[in-house]
Amino acid sequence: MQWLDRSRWTTAPYYAFVVAVMACGTMTKGYDEGGFSASMKLTSFEEDYNLLSANWKNDPDGLTNRTANISSFLTLGAAFGALSALYLNDRFGRLLSFRLGIVVWAIGTFIQVFSSGIYGLILFARIFAGLGAGLLTVTSPMYLSEVAPKATRGLAVGLSMVTLLGILTVGFFVNYGASIHMAATRTQYRLVQSIPLIPVGIVFFLSFWCPETPRYLASKNRHDEAKEVLARLRGASSTDESVLAEFAEMETLAKQRAELASISNWQALKESQLNPNYRQRFWLLMAMQTIAQWSGGNGITYYISTIFEYAGVTGSNQSLISSGVYGVVKLVFTMAFTWGLIDLFGRRRCALTGLSLQLAGHIYMGAYMGLQPGSADNENASNAAIASVFIYAVGWSIGLCTIPYLYGSEIFPTRIRNVCYASSMGLHWFFQFAVVRVTPNMFALDVWGAYLFWALICFFGLLILGIWMPETKGVPMEQMDELFAGPWYLRWNARVKDVDVNGSFTSEDVESHDHDHVRDQPKSTL
Repeated sequence: MQWLDRSRWTTAPYYAFVVAVMACGTMTKGYDEGGFSASMKLTSFEEDYNLLSANWKNDPDGLTNRTANISSFLTLGAAFGALSALYLNDRFGRLLSFRLGIVVWAIGTFIQVFSSGIYGLILFARIFAGLGAGLLTVTSPMYLSEVAPKATRGLAVGLSMVTLLGILTVGFFVNYGASIHMAATRTQYRLVQSIPLIPVGIVFFLSFWCPETPRYLASKNRHDEAKEVLARLRGASSTDESVLAEFAEMETLAKQRAELASISNWQALKESQLNPNYRQRFWLLMAMQTIAQWSGGNGITYYISTIFEYAGVTGSNQSLISSGVYGVVKLVFTMAFTWGLIDLFGRRRCALTGLSLQLAGHIYMGAYMGLQPGSADNENASNAAIASVFIYAVGWSIGLCTIPYLYGSEIFPTRIRNVCYASSMGLHWFFQFAVVRVTPNMFALDVWGAYLFWALICFFGLLILGIWMPETKGVPMEQMDELFAGPWYLRWNARVKDVDVNGSFTSEDVESHDHDHVRDQPKSTL
């Protein structure tokens, strides 16, 4: 089988180093979902920021809103940070934008750590740190997609989610350790929240040994430099046949260098809507982001400790341990997805399988919460509810947790990739803000109703993506317009004729078909 071919996994050490460094850009998002969200359950944090329920007996809605604001405001800032990539990624390049994102996030995190119970200051710090985190969620996957060979593009981009979930899991266990080994003082939660500054700081300095992406360099008419970088990433000379064949896929950029140098974000966005082929891709990605966020993903992750308490887990330490195990499950299955499933079964099958598992988990948890929430006389039902949370985690991990990042970074041509992907990530973060902000209110209103809502989103997501989403496994980025040609309702069975069922693509196809295909396209589709 092709996916077991060792040659696909053999890469230059320098390429492996670059991918490992740039994949760490998502750690800022991951630790917020794990480490920070769990730290809000520490007594020291609750006392400092007046989140103790005993202080809000006469105003439970006030406590709900205060908690939701602190949890969600980073995601609000991240939405604007993702949109800032519209300008920064094309103006300064992927690499400088990556470093800028880290600096902004670090400043905001430092202010957050030392907000010392000042409610307004921590909200400001959360928004400011979010600006950097949002920029990184656009820049990191885009960078990875532009340096990876097409056969393992899913692996490279998926590694960003592995690092995200890895540090998310670490965050849960850091909180557990702090809760049992440290006194409930400000030092406790400050230590927990400052932990990610260390690995992200290391990544910042390592990034100075990373190059700008070949596709970005080619888009700026720096073709010799682009070819040299590509050769270095592949561990070969710039005259190597494989390097020349891969570089040939980028040659259309040279033919359009004048346009690429002057195209504005508005022109790129307008082109994405006026060109029917691009428009289908744009709105498919937007639909995917909408389904991913409103199917419950981040709402559950941010409040997983509370959800385990609803499912029957008693005690704050037990809830933190369960949350840590939840993080481990997500990490393990995301690794399985990244290192095999995504390039073996493809994006489409993984997305639909994941949504099906999410739907099953939501249905049971909704029924449990509606019929017998927290009943000590129904231990089996409680255990099944806990199991359903983990079933949901498996579905989320192998599906929409990662696929929108990969899909959005691979389906657009270079000239409009940044504006389309940044727009989708802006929507992602606005929706994540909304989900994280309203989930406590949904739980306060009716927990089973929240699960019913999420289940309906999963059901309609299966229908929409089942019809509209084509398989992109093994398809060169420069040939996506052929994959998206034709009616949208036949997209489920779309194929690129030069890509076989295993996703292979020959150098002859690249040299002949790709050039003929581009030459025959209208100018607006290049």
